[in-house]
Amino acid sequence: MTITIHLIRHGHHPLLGRTLCGRMAGVALDAEGCREAEICARLIDPIPTLIQSSPQPRALQTADIIARQHELPVEIVQALDELDAGDWTGCSFAELDADPAWQQWNAKRASSTPPHGESMSAVQERMMSHVAQLCRTHGSASIVLVSHAEPIRAAIMQVARIALDEFASVDVAPASISTLVADSTGLKLIQANMKVPA
Repeated sequence: MTITIHLIRHGHHPLLGRTLCGRMAGVALDAEGCREAEICARLIDPIPTLIQSSPQPRALQTADIIARQHELPVEIVQALDELDAGDWTGCSFAELDADPAWQQWNAKRASSTPPHGESMSAVQERMMSHVAQLCRTHGSASIVLVSHAEPIRAAIMQVARIALDEFASVDVAPASISTLVADSTGLKLIQANMKVPA
C-alpha cells in the first residue's frame, strides 16, 4: 500500500515577505493567494482523499478552496500550525534584522529558539509525528496537508536528511506542493516546492 502526502503551503497574503506573522490573528489570503490556491487544487496528483489544515486562517482558506474543488471536508489539525514565533510575532523583517537574536536564529536553526517561541526541532518533531500517524492509520491514500513554510520546510529536511542549520537551502513558495510517498520501503521525498504557474 502507498500513501501520498502533499505538503501545501498557504497562498499569498498582503503581509508576505514584510512581516513575521507566525500565529498572529486575522492574516487572510488576498486575491493573488486565492488564485494560487485554485490553481494548486488542479495540480494535486493523485487526487486527494483527505484534506487537513493548520488552524491559521490563511491555511484554512487555502484548504477550503482545494476542498471545494475536490468535494471534500477539511479537518483542522494542530500539528500543522505555524511555528510559534513568540515575541517576534507581528514584527517586520526590517525590525528583526537589527536584533542579534534574530541573526543567531537564522544562523543556527538547530540550536536557537525565538524568544518565548518554538524551536525548529519542535516543529519538525510534531510534523513528523503527524506524518507517521497518518502512515499508520491509512492504507492507500492521497492526503493534503495545508501548512506554512517552516513546518513544511522542517518535514522536507527530515525526510531528505538535510540539517536544520541549512534551512535557507530549502525553498517553500506560496501555494507550492511538496510530496512525500510512504510504502514498504519507507518514506521518501519525491517532489519539493512545485510552484503554481505565474
